[in-house]
Amino acid sequence: MRYACPVCDADQADAQHLANHLAITASLGRTRHLEWLDEHAPDWPDRNPETLGEIVSQHAPEIDPSAVESTADRGATFEDELAMQSRQPGRGAMTSEAEQVLDEARELTRRMQRSAADDGDGAESTPASDDGDDSETSADDQ
Repeated sequence: MRYACPVCDADQADAQHLANHLAITASLGRTRHLEWLDEHAPDWPDRNPETLGEIVSQHAPEIDPSAVESTADRGATFEDELAMQSRQPGRGAMTSEAEQVLDEARELTRRMQRSAADDGDGAESTPASDDGDDSETSADDQ
């Protein structure tokens, strides 16, 4: 079930995404999100996304999935979506800390994309065993 954030109406894929959105946004200094969480889930910092999602989804409007146009369908990027959301009423200017977090996320995304592209050049990767023994290392780990 999709939900709209009860504070800013941002579309969230499910209760856990809603919980993450509220918690991260509150942690980045968005007062309205913080106040909402403090009122509806006072112990929110101690909860995991699953249990927080159970609480916050009870207070969030449900979104009909058939009425939602995906970001991919519109050709928008993550940055486009953030820019659009930042122009919504009540969002305020992004803090320097939030900008730094987004810059770091962009860099990590670039690294992951490069790594995935490098892995796709025909080199086989060996999956880790499920026996819990981490003593074996590959030549790449040495």
